[in-house]
Amino acid sequence: MSVPPDVSVVIPVYNEEAGLPALFERLYAALDQLGRRFEVVFVDDGSLDRSGAMLREQYQRRPDCTQVVLFNGNFGQHLAIMAGFEHARGRVIVTLDADLQNPPEEIGRLVAEMDRGFDYVGTIRQMRQDTAFRRVASRMMNGLRERITRIHMTDQGCMLRAYSRDIVDAINACREVNTFIPALAYTFAQRPTEIEVRHEERAAGESKYSLYKLIRLNFDLVTGFSIVPLQMFSLFGIGISVLSVIFVIFLAIRRLIVGPEAEGLFTLFGIAFFLIGIALFGIGLLGEYVGRIYQQVRQRPRYLVRAVLAPQDAALAPEPEAPRALHRR
Repeated sequence: MSVPPDVSVVIPVYNEEAGLPALFERLYAALDQLGRRFEVVFVDDGSLDRSGAMLREQYQRRPDCTQVVLFNGNFGQHLAIMAGFEHARGRVIVTLDADLQNPPEEIGRLVAEMDRGFDYVGTIRQMRQDTAFRRVASRMMNGLRERITRIHMTDQGCMLRAYSRDIVDAINACREVNTFIPALAYTFAQRPTEIEVRHEERAAGESKYSLYKLIRLNFDLVTGFSIVPLQMFSLFGIGISVLSVIFVIFLAIRRLIVGPEAEGLFTLFGIAFFLIGIALFGIGLLGEYVGRIYQQVRQRPRYLVRAVLAPQDAALAPEPEAPRALHRR
């Protein structure tokens, strides 16, 4: 078997037909300049356009350093990266989005930081080319996540990151159905660091993250790495219970002193509706955790792989210790 590559680049792809030609041109040029043995692992997440066909064509152009994993459907960005991790063989594994908002030319800087002895290199986007709403929402969620999970990532939304082989092996050993890869990797890292990288406007296509998906992603992040929300709600419930008892005692004493009253009825309705809203929120929060348990105990495959295009030496590489996908080569 030939020597494994020094650097693996994992790229999830979903309906990126318009931007793939530019990605191929810039990515392989940047990696060729590294002067290292490398591979690129593309994972097509069930694209509905010609992305899958274009990835096949790129594999035919550079079969010595390209792998293509074709999903049987759309399973999400993070599961696509997980599939890429299971096929990547490099000492350093870099994740990169296909939209070119993070320039491939920055990969060399991440690899240089890994050569300095770090095992996890996060990134911070300079002059972020997103809407004001997304920038403000991102800062708010970053602050909330850091306080709840104690995971210190300045910019959790930037997918351009580098991981050591040991961290990727640890991630592959996890059997979580829903996870947030940068945060999971951070929990395994011994020497993490962050660097600033350039950020560009999307060259073509449109963002795959709607407001709803961003909210879902942050719910998964918070509930997947901490039970603090449940603890906070429990403490809040205790406080409300104590205040309710005090309020009932106050109303009882007032009734004895003043007599029956009807004027405060709507105030009681308002308080009751407020408490009902809090209770419903708590039920929903508890449902998030129960839902994660439900998805986990079913033990269904996290994704299905339709086909894998890989060079011969990659095809001969040992399979993961506990494979979690059905695929054929």
